[in-house]
Amino acid sequence: MIYILQKAVSRPSEESDSMEESKADASELLPKENPGPLPLSVRRAKQLISLFTMVQNPNMTHLKLGEVVVLPPLWIRCDGSDPEHTYWLGAEPLKAGNKIVGINLYMVTCDGPTAYKTCFANLEELKMQHKIMHHSSVVTTKGFAQYELLRAAAIEDTIVEPESSIYVDITWNTVDKILETPPLISAATLNIALEPGDPRSPVYQLYRELQFLLALAEGLKTGVTKWPEPLEPESAVELVQEFVADLKKKLDGSWVSGNRNGMEKIRCDTEAVDSSIKSIFSERGDLDFAEQLWCKMKCVSSYQELIECFTLILESLEHGEIQPWIHHGSSSLLSKLIQQSYHGKMEAVSLTGITPIQMLLEIGLDKMKKDYVNFFIGQELATLTSLDYFISTSVDLQEQVHRVQKLHHMLEIMVSCTVLLQFKHESLFPWTQICIKYYRENPLDEKHVFQLPVSSALVKKFYQDHPEVWKVDISSGHGPKEVKTTWQVSTNPPVEHMMSNNTGLLSDSTVNASIEEKTYFITVVKCSQVHFR
Repeated sequence: MIYILQKAVSRPSEESDSMEESKADASELLPKENPGPLPLSVRRAKQLISLFTMVQNPNMTHLKLGEVVVLPPLWIRCDGSDPEHTYWLGAEPLKAGNKIVGINLYMVTCDGPTAYKTCFANLEELKMQHKIMHHSSVVTTKGFAQYELLRAAAIEDTIVEPESSIYVDITWNTVDKILETPPLISAATLNIALEPGDPRSPVYQLYRELQFLLALAEGLKTGVTKWPEPLEPESAVELVQEFVADLKKKLDGSWVSGNRNGMEKIRCDTEAVDSSIKSIFSERGDLDFAEQLWCKMKCVSSYQELIECFTLILESLEHGEIQPWIHHGSSSLLSKLIQQSYHGKMEAVSLTGITPIQMLLEIGLDKMKKDYVNFFIGQELATLTSLDYFISTSVDLQEQVHRVQKLHHMLEIMVSCTVLLQFKHESLFPWTQICIKYYRENPLDEKHVFQLPVSSALVKKFYQDHPEVWKVDISSGHGPKEVKTTWQVSTNPPVEHMMSNNTGLLSDSTVNASIEEKTYFITVVKCSQVHFR
């Protein structure tokens, strides 16, 4: 736990409220601006840090504070008004057992944005400054770089949703110069946060199927179903009628090879992705009757249409006009009715209330589970045993839908890593296991940042662009006596409450900029120690 100190947001006085009473109705219609965190002046922050240090000093007996209680670290937002442009001051008690023996003091300064690399520090000068400040003869250095892979690998003319991001963090020991390229022996971690729903995704059509499945599940839970707008030229009833007619012809022996086979192929936006991307996820060739029926009925746009479709199917089954096949082990109500029709006797089903919605939800769940399993097993990324949790029917329908959402999120991540970043199986397999483990233990979180280990050699091709963040830590001392100086350059403001001297540069410093046009923020973190004698 830490304390963060910042200026309180002032509220209008009662007097000003009464003066503006006539304007109240109009102002309530306008959005209220959030000023964000407000900093203190550097002078005031230094005073508070001094008070914090004094209170933690056990030698200040004349203050009669009683027994000193170790407080959490204190960090204070500053306005950067001093010549050094200080934006944070921090203090952290140093302990030896339960005894406070000193205080670590931190100062974070920041300049920018600037497009001039001549402002960058010299590493040898930074090391010398650290040695002089801390009276140390030996220092060690550690580097860190963060590259944005999603932008570097983005398909031409493809707009990536801002909610999704893929970065790689790289760390290494012994830095030789500022902004050096990480060596191949560095440790690298892929940080991927991917929210489903991008229309340009190779699996967007599957995402739309999932959204309809979610609408059915919500309708089952609340009694109100949000039906999708009709997008196909033919209605769901017409598609089911044609489907049943084809099955009747096949049963009569009049079906001609080459007619409709009922298999729907997932169609991707051909302008957004090329054929190699579309081949990543294709429709299975073993769809049974119920799964093909789902493909026809996923465009149903009303409850009445739903009733008409199932009425047509059940009447055809009852009269023996069709004898469809289904996969072994399916537990849906429709599958049970089909199995009963083989023996010429079906139980009566009343297509009222939530029953038809549940019937459609069940066959959709069965179909989509098999789609995801087919991908992960077909790509040799998982085994059926490891996926058992996600496709189990031992939980209620709502939980089954929730787990299918997890499968889809994992699918989107792996497809992006395959298509956009072109990673191979040797990386994808262990990453899939990490995702599976996370989602077996945690609820769905489409904003979660998955941290996946990767060989730095595999991401070297992305080093051509400048990093989003590059920093070097200069350290000396050991254990509690270790002190560190950090020098960092970044393309984005490192401090949210930072006020730039050039707001124009701040707003468009990195958008659509080439390497030469990029602007940077330079941040320095210095640490000093105060020991209590």
